Amino acid sequence: MTATATQELPLFPLKTVLFPGGILPLRIFEPRYLDMVSACLRTDSGFGVVTIHEGNEAGGQPTSIHPVGTLARIVDFDQLDDGLLGITCLGVQRLRVIGHRIQPDQLLLGQVLWLPDDPTLPPLPSHEPLVRVLRDLLEREELASYARFVTPCWEDAAWIGNRLGEILPLPLQIRQSLLEMTEPRQRLDILLAIFQEQRTA
Repeated sequence: MTATATQELPLFPLKTVLFPGGILPLRIFEPRYLDMVSACLRTDSGFGVVTIHEGNEAGGQPTSIHPVGTLARIVDFDQLDDGLLGITCLGVQRLRVIGHRIQPDQLLLGQVLWLPDDPTLPPLPSHEPLVRVLRDLLEREELASYARFVTPCWEDAAWIGNRLGEILPLPLQIRQSLLEMTEPRQRLDILLAIFQEQRTA
């Protein structure tokens, strides 16, 4: 998938941010999304996760969405205790929504442009505190279900920044800004500043 190729795919607007390489569990109950998941499983395809800027997740369409999101692929599914369908999604590649239309069943279809992967660069020595924080977080029992789907890549600044962007308790707007950044070391610089500010607060 190149940066110049466009494709139409279903969009799932959420009040969360999915990063490439990240894991997102979802509870599916609306008919439009049940049909979408069924089609994705049948055709081994994915859908775009985009962050809601204004509006709600359930019911109709959100008022507005952020244009940069992430392609999600379903890596696991199961019926939950409450009878709903639970799926686990893996973030694959960033995308930009350049147009959209609404199906009769209210499913949002987006015309998307694929964005290039971040360059693979090692973290700088100044980022070592963030590496330690992420190692500690991934060893916590409450993140075990998340960590089992994650493939560690400690020499990749983009991987480290994306994981921290998902796990740390950050405002939604900051998560979205981190997703939209294209320089992995700059993303770590921002996260380091936030981390140090929280420690001294």
